[in-house]
Amino acid sequence: MGVPFAHVPVGPEAKPAAEAALLRGLRGADVELIVLARYMQILSGQFLDQVGCPVINIHHAFLPAFVGADPYRRALERGVKIIGATAHYVTEELDAGPIIEQDVERVDHRLDVAGLEELGRDIERRVLARAVQRHLEDRVLVLESRTVCSSASGSRCPRQLDPCCGPP
Repeated sequence: MGVPFAHVPVGPEAKPAAEAALLRGLRGADVELIVLARYMQILSGQFLDQVGCPVINIHHAFLPAFVGADPYRRALERGVKIIGATAHYVTEELDAGPIIEQDVERVDHRLDVAGLEELGRDIERRVLARAVQRHLEDRVLVLESRTVCSSASGSRCPRQLDPCCGPP
């Protein structure tokens, strides 16, 4: 596919250096979007200000429930009846950026944590693919802390909402 890939290890004590390495690696590249998957770190505001393009994250839970790590164990403990995934734009605040796409599946008591995780990975793949596609097709309009997404392929988001639909 010709998509460049880089792995930069990140530890709590080396986070500023890792973010600087990421920025150096991106400098000069014609990057339109960064997609995080299994990146269990909060990106700093400084990094987000300097990166120069949107960043999308896939979260392995139906936000705003079960923010952070180990959501399937917590979901099982709570006896949830649905699990899901959420793709959102990244902000400095953990899993709090404007939501682009979500999906859910019904579950029952017969699934253990491993079963929830397997089903969750399938949902994550679908949700992330739809979110990236919508973004790249210019079908996502961010309005403060939320998004308006056009669902029809080829139908782009308006740059400004009609006054009857809410504030631009």
